[in-house]
Amino acid sequence: MNDQYQPPCTITPDILKYTAEISELVGRLSVSHLAERTLRLRRINRIKTVHGSLAIEGNTMSIEQITAILEGKRVLAPPKEIHEVENALDVYEQLGKWDAVSLKDLLMVHKILMKNLVQDSGEFRSGGAGVMKGSDVVHVAPPASMVPTLINQLLKWVKSSNDHPLIASSIFHYEFEYIHPFTDGNGRMGRLWQTLILSRWNALFAWLPVENIIHKQQKRYYAAIESSTRGADTGPFVKFMLGTILEAVKEVCTVTPEVTPEVTPEVRKLLEVLKSDMSRSEIMAKLHLNDEKNFRVNYIQAALVQKFVERTIPDKPNSRLQKYRKTKAGAEYLKSIGKDN
Repeated sequence: MNDQYQPPCTITPDILKYTAEISELVGRLSVSHLAERTLRLRRINRIKTVHGSLAIEGNTMSIEQITAILEGKRVLAPPKEIHEVENALDVYEQLGKWDAVSLKDLLMVHKILMKNLVQDSGEFRSGGAGVMKGSDVVHVAPPASMVPTLINQLLKWVKSSNDHPLIASSIFHYEFEYIHPFTDGNGRMGRLWQTLILSRWNALFAWLPVENIIHKQQKRYYAAIESSTRGADTGPFVKFMLGTILEAVKEVCTVTPEVTPEVTPEVRKLLEVLKSDMSRSEIMAKLHLNDEKNFRVNYIQAALVQKFVERTIPDKPNSRLQKYRKTKAGAEYLKSIGKDN
């Protein structure tokens, strides 16, 4: 790789099609309008992003646990996984301050992301590295002595590239994984840095849950990396990433804050047991609750406010015949977290 290096990428009709579709959808979205309407949704998507990126790396913490950590609550989980979540939340919170073409910022972000996880956080690896698939070596990374030069040249290429940011960021993502510059954290750094590059093109990408969708398609993600490596062409990986980004943008275009609000564990439990029209006493029995005030305030009232639950007799809220049922929004929320019933 020299100073004039152009990463090999075959621009296919699919890549051009995805780029055009994403650009058109993003162009329809008003950042200021979305900021006013979906502040809550942005926060939820940030949590989904952290959850997705870390889950790809084997972190088992749930969205609810990550939300609790964000809110400063105590969570019972392996210390390593808690550190991973805390570090990732810290980095994404500061996303707006990092320069996507700065080597200094790249190393600083790795230092924060891998704090208390590896001894050489914020430093390039000093030894060899490879990627294993079972007992097979599927990729041998360049020698450690070449890493500083390769990363510097890759950053210079991003800065001067005439490729569309959607394509350039995807190429960077693949090339970064190929170089494998750190002893650990390369996957989450590559995904985060693509988000950073895209957020400089359009601020919407600072909070789109692209990584959550990658997690759902994890096998295809790794298969795309392997395909590009075998063919010495970033095209297959770029195509995969653009398809994933398109899915994330479409999701934002269709979802509303009412469908995916911040949901407490109490409301989630209520929705899970509410399978038909049920009375207050029936629901309390299902939840094994005895404290009526706790049930009224933290379960029923909270769910009613969020429009996840409705009364069967709305005109007479205190009727002795009153029952409760899930709304469409409540059912869609359960479906969004994989708990639909």
